[in-house]
Amino acid sequence: MARTNADRASWHTVMIQPGPHAPKIHFYNKLNPVWWLKNSDDPVPPNWYRPDERHRKMLWSFRNPLHNFDFYVIGVADKKFYRSGQYPKMNSDPHGGWDFEAARYKFIWLPFVSYHRDNFDFYLGWRNHGNFGIKLNFGSKKESKEAGPEGELHNEIPSTNPAQ
Repeated sequence: MARTNADRASWHTVMIQPGPHAPKIHFYNKLNPVWWLKNSDDPVPPNWYRPDERHRKMLWSFRNPLHNFDFYVIGVADKKFYRSGQYPKMNSDPHGGWDFEAARYKFIWLPFVSYHRDNFDFYLGWRNHGNFGIKLNFGSKKESKEAGPEGELHNEIPSTNPAQ
């Protein structure tokens, strides 16, 4: 089915602010390469993450290396900024295809481009929360978000087993 211009959202700008529970990030943290490797947003693994694993805290720290670097050193997740595009609150066009967005912090412009189709997923740039990210997936299945045991959202690939 071909998309029409009526299917597209208009270009607009939204203001993005850090959440109420955002960690306080100091300038000296951003100069420390050891701090870049840590995760100030989620320093302790949640209960659902490998509950019986002996080294779960260490594995949690390896799960998302450079989190602080992507969010707070080259990212602007700890700052108020503006994001412009057709879907500025999202990381991609929900209908698929190409999507371009731009974040602006003071006079600095931070681009974002994505492309989504069945079995292909790509993005590069500063995402909707101000963090930098890169993704390239071939043959990926669509993910659905479901609440976990304590209300956390998890990305789960739907089961292809009809018995479930």
